[in-house]
Amino acid sequence: MSNNNKPEWMNDPLVQNIAPEKLEFLQAMVFEGNKMSRDQMMPFLISLAKRGRDKSVTFTDTEMDTVITVLKKYSTPEELDKINKVMALRRKH
Repeated sequence: MSNNNKPEWMNDPLVQNIAPEKLEFLQAMVFEGNKMSRDQMMPFLISLAKRGRDKSVTFTDTEMDTVITVLKKYSTPEELDKINKVMALRRKH
């Protein structure tokens, strides 16, 4: 955590032009999905997409690419593996 109580990745200059509520939504997603198995991940992502629509949280392709780049930059090897798996699932759908 940084000195303003945000995770370090949320303070990265690359995400400075993404609305804070979008970044907070993603942070909540990271915490909720952190310990899920692969079988649990797809239902979770579908539920998350619905919650995002319900709250009118949407991301452009550019925002998603930027966020993924930043998350990878601050991830442990285990987190990086999980991100890559989720991204592989995303490309399939």
